[in-house]
Amino acid sequence: MIRVLLVHDICLFRWALTEVLDRENDIEVAAASTRDATERARATRPDVCVVDAESPEPNGTGTGILRKLSKLAKGKGPGKSPALLVLGSAHRPGPLRRAFEANALGYVDKEASPVQLTTGIRQVAAGKRFIDGSLGFGFLQAADIPLTRRELSVLSLAAEGSSVSEIAGVLHLSTGTVRNYMSAITRKTGARNRVDAIRISRGEGWL
Repeated sequence: MIRVLLVHDICLFRWALTEVLDRENDIEVAAASTRDATERARATRPDVCVVDAESPEPNGTGTGILRKLSKLAKGKGPGKSPALLVLGSAHRPGPLRRAFEANALGYVDKEASPVQLTTGIRQVAAGKRFIDGSLGFGFLQAADIPLTRRELSVLSLAAEGSSVSEIAGVLHLSTGTVRNYMSAITRKTGARNRVDAIRISRGEGWL
């Protein structure tokens, strides 16, 4: 039996997908929001964690719940870490790259059929990489994102309305370093200013 933890913040989506997975004879599914995911993972000890690639990232500091689940798993003993399978979109390369950096093993298009999802779950549960073919272009775009992870973190916080000093506090940087990052972001995106950099990055699916 493959134990699956489904992590998503939309209750109706969680319920619908849980109903789909419950029909499979070899899958046992539990569900949680991102806020409750780590506690639920400790309780259910899943083989596979299915997570929305666009799940909220606390304070814009990286890969959010994916990295938390990955770190949590390491305490369970050799070979016992749950595989991470993310639900992504080809037109949102930023979340795909963050998921890759968090060592996700499987990638399924949000517009794929339930059969594609269950196939992905079985593949990653067996330790095999699974990439939905329709996400190929998204991965090509992800490789071309000109901003580093830190620059994306700075820009994500700026997009939420945080000031330079607030960004510095969250990321444990000096205000001068944050300003340097913002200058680099503006240059790399070809933007006129901070607001334009946010607009361009959102339009490209990086944020």
